[in-house]
Amino acid sequence: MVELNTFPMSQSMNIYFACSITGGRELETTYQQIIGALLADNHEIPTSHLAQSDALENESKLTPQNVYQRDVNWIKKCDVLIAEVSVPSHGVGYEIGLALQLSKPVLCLHQKELKVSKMITGNSDPALTIRDYSIVEEAISQVQTFLRNL
Repeated sequence: MVELNTFPMSQSMNIYFACSITGGRELETTYQQIIGALLADNHEIPTSHLAQSDALENESKLTPQNVYQRDVNWIKKCDVLIAEVSVPSHGVGYEIGLALQLSKPVLCLHQKELKVSKMITGNSDPALTIRDYSIVEEAISQVQTFLRNL
């Protein structure tokens, strides 16, 4: 069993959490648990609504231009980007690339048994960290360690 840190982080951060929306929602519960742990550690997550069950429906009400402008602004303002990349997503890939271009630290998480794009795993940018996990508690521990080491 993975032991989670139960103490709050010393510094609250603005974290852009990236996850698949239109590419597939099979890890929605995982997204919710990771975001829940980040919020419990007093971080600001402007994308926390994307883990909710109605995310696809709510996002469909916005124009592509509105989503693009909103998300680019959030990435520009964030301290770090954390992406769950187990479910392939064009948008998440774009967000990761943009964050790296802006010299933001990026953590990509994926389930151990799943393959991840070589555009992610082959990237040697020092701001990019890639970690795998077997259970969601392990993913949360990876997130906490990543943030603590920034």
